[in-house]
Amino acid sequence: MVCPPGLENFDRGAMSELEEQSRAEKVGTAVISKVLNVGVDGLGPLDGARKIADDHLAQHGDVELAIDRLIRTHQRIVGASGFATGVGGLVTLPVTIPTDVAVLYIQQGRLAASIAHLRGYDISSEEVRAVVLLTLLGSAGAGVASKFGIELGNKMALGALKKVPGQVFIKVNKAVGFRLVTKAGSKGLINMTKIVPIAGGFAGAGINVTSTAAVGKYAKTNFPARAGTAH
Repeated sequence: MVCPPGLENFDRGAMSELEEQSRAEKVGTAVISKVLNVGVDGLGPLDGARKIADDHLAQHGDVELAIDRLIRTHQRIVGASGFATGVGGLVTLPVTIPTDVAVLYIQQGRLAASIAHLRGYDISSEEVRAVVLLTLLGSAGAGVASKFGIELGNKMALGALKKVPGQVFIKVNKAVGFRLVTKAGSKGLINMTKIVPIAGGFAGAGINVTSTAAVGKYAKTNFPARAGTAH
């Protein structure tokens, strides 16, 4: 059977897009694992969210002041030249992605989790960890969350997440990972063979500092203050 003119090229294009999407999903899954296991929990030279949050609280004596200082601390870290040094060795991914991009997400994930911890949330729980990841997407996080019936920025809604099946959080994490990897593209999927030059924009100190401030802002919104957390 002879294919209509152009159909063969269309099929090749469709397959190429599917392969590209599969690669992006693989990268996203790997990055999410590092954000949670290295950034939130801490590993090697990087203190986890709980420890750095408690250290800031001990130093400043007030939850909200400690949160503001945490945001500034992470802005300084990601704005510094070579901030991936010492942590980069922990970011061994099965697919190619610039270390500085992965470490940026790790630092921002730690910041979001630190704020959640200081506001009285259990950062070892699936639901809180999912919201930490959604926070990395900024304003887009609410849209992704809504697709799974999750409401952000509401204390009652966060409590209701305890009843959500674990499979849902797996899907949320996968969706966040995919968005983190592809959001650098101007539209559609990133061509993974070109991710290194695209990531060069992320490496700029100004962009790192600004995006980290935004993560701090959304973390404060997504994890509302709870009774008994103010000092």
